[in-house]
Amino acid sequence: MTSLERNREISRVVLAVCMIVAGALHFLASEPFVKIVPDILPYPLALVYISGVIEIGLAIALLIPMLSQLAAWGLIALFIAVYPANINMALNHIHLDGVPDGNWFHAIRLPFQFVLIAWAYWYTRPDSLEIQASIVPKS
Repeated sequence: MTSLERNREISRVVLAVCMIVAGALHFLASEPFVKIVPDILPYPLALVYISGVIEIGLAIALLIPMLSQLAAWGLIALFIAVYPANINMALNHIHLDGVPDGNWFHAIRLPFQFVLIAWAYWYTRPDSLEIQASIVPKS
C-alpha cells in the first residue's frame, strides 16, 4: 500500500467518524440545526432528525467496501441538500451559541461545504486496493 493509498483510507475513516459525530449531534443538540433550517421547509425538527439518521447511515456505509462508492455519492447529495441551511444561517445572520457569526466565519464556512463534497468525491471511484478501511470482517 502506497502512502497515498494509506492516507486515503485514513481519510475515509476520519470522514466517517466526523459524519457519525455530526449525525449524533442532530439528536443530542438538535436546536442549533433546527434554527438554521430555512423557514420555507416544513417540520424542521423532523428534517434535522432525518438528516442525522442519513449522516450516520452513510458514514457507516462508507466503511463497508461494497457500499462505499454509493455512500460517497450519498454524502455528496447530502452536502448539497443541507447547503441551503448554511446559506440561510449566513444570509439571515442566525446566531448559534458558541458559534461565531461574523461575515468572516461564513466566508470560510460556506466554501468549506465544497471541500466536504470533494472529500466525499474521492471515494466515488472504484478502489484498486485489496485492503480498504472496513467495519466488515474480511472473510
